[in-house]
Amino acid sequence: MGRRVTSSRRGRKGDESGDSASHEQGRGRVISGSSARDDVAAQPGDFAQSGTSARSNRMRNGETARGRSARRSIVSDAGAGMGIEESDGFVDARALPSEDLVAKTLNETTGTLGIASRPKVVDFSARLRERRRASIRTIALRVTAVVGVIAVVCGLVWLLLFSSVFRLDAGQIAVSGGNEWVSTQRIRDIANRQSGKSLFLVSANEVTSRLKDIPGVTDATADKRFPKGMAVAVKAQKPAAMLKTDKDMTAVDGQGRVLNSVNGASADGIPVIEVGDVDKGLRSRAVQEALRILSTLPENMRKGITKVSAQTQDSITTELNGGDRVIIWGDASQLDLKKAVVDKIINDPTKIGDKHQVDVSAPLRPIIK
Repeated sequence: MGRRVTSSRRGRKGDESGDSASHEQGRGRVISGSSARDDVAAQPGDFAQSGTSARSNRMRNGETARGRSARRSIVSDAGAGMGIEESDGFVDARALPSEDLVAKTLNETTGTLGIASRPKVVDFSARLRERRRASIRTIALRVTAVVGVIAVVCGLVWLLLFSSVFRLDAGQIAVSGGNEWVSTQRIRDIANRQSGKSLFLVSANEVTSRLKDIPGVTDATADKRFPKGMAVAVKAQKPAAMLKTDKDMTAVDGQGRVLNSVNGASADGIPVIEVGDVDKGLRSRAVQEALRILSTLPENMRKGITKVSAQTQDSITTELNGGDRVIIWGDASQLDLKKAVVDKIINDPTKIGDKHQVDVSAPLRPIIK
């Protein structure tokens, strides 16, 4: 603002200097005009040159006057625009309005590249609230997803393990493989212990293990049949031998387990081992070796056995057809090889001839007597 006042004062002084100069120039022109008239009379050749110089001076003086007039007009317009009254070209600096440059900058409108634009004012509190709302939404979505997954898992667990959809029904348990020495009802009782459970909780290994514990059962399987059934099958054999005492006879399997007959099963065709006491006989190593040998013999040979002798564990002997053939087995080692040698010798007349005893305790060097 101070610069504008100074400029106005300088302009006024310049105008005064210009007026003085113009006045002096006017006086000069008057003097020059008089001199010119004298010179024209004296020197006619210089008249044209002096006239040209006068015209140039008049043109310059006119341009200077027009410039001063234009400057006064601009100053007057500026003062009028700011509400300042001009008195003889003087501007009062105290009357000039103050201007807030910061507010002016902030109020500028956004323009294209290269033009000053209005800066963006960020409301941090609003931004913080927005971020909090976004965080709450994210947490809500995650919680909803977790709850949904848990609900689905719980539903599946209930459906598979606790609902009646896959619950084992006792009426849909199929049992097969029993014989007169292994009761089918005993097999069913073991399988029925799993009824009422989900098939996903029924342990087939546990069922087969319990079935194999039944005397006379050599193998067992348990297969689940979805959605509510199970099939149980056992492989039951006849007793490996009958342990005969002075009082009675007891059926035992190849593992020395006592069998209970079902509905008075016949003991015909079952080898008999004479012992003084059943419990002591079952603990005897010789009887155990004999039971292992007898349980692996083919059924046609077992039916022909009339006597079994088990004095020691490596002298197991069987008599066939009332003593027509006597087989000395030794112990229960290499049974497959021993059975093959015996079958080859007793069924080949050229080998056995008229002899009756075959010793295969050393199967690679059988002895025929």
